[in-house]
Amino acid sequence: MRPLFVDVDTQNDFVLPAGSLYAPGAERVIPKVEALNRLAAERQLGLISTACAHEENDAEFLVWPPHCVKGTVGQLKPNSTLVGVGQILFEKQHTDVFLDTRFVPLLNEMGATEYVVFGVVTEVCVRFAAEGLLRMGKPVTIVGDAVCALSEPAAQNFLERFIQAGGRVCDSAEIRIRF
Repeated sequence: MRPLFVDVDTQNDFVLPAGSLYAPGAERVIPKVEALNRLAAERQLGLISTACAHEENDAEFLVWPPHCVKGTVGQLKPNSTLVGVGQILFEKQHTDVFLDTRFVPLLNEMGATEYVVFGVVTEVCVRFAAEGLLRMGKPVTIVGDAVCALSEPAAQNFLERFIQAGGRVCDSAEIRIRF
């Protein structure tokens, strides 16, 4: 099995209390994301870190408050989650990374046989990434202690549907043992 870790949108605007679209409690996932990203780097596993990258008047701001505007501190990932070697930073403009035509070719190029997904927020960008990967027919695992939601009920609803669709949820300790 060739795993690909997908670190979804762990950016300052989402994970820090001062962030413009902060998910309450999201700062608690930063150490888990850091550890997962380091694991991927140390063991030379694939690692893609997605990042929202919006223009100042992005159409998405009609739905969500302005966040992750290019060139702002809020758009950056916490330094501890950046591992350098082997980490691909993938900037995206949509909540659904699969709307970016560059994403599937990148996944195909990586040649992964299974996917490990974590980040923020569970019921939006993590959901779109995980559902898109399931549609590709590959095994997908969400790291339950390395995600955070804006709405816990919506996140739980998604995770139940995700498991019913063939996805798996585990914790970061299990991922460290598996890989």
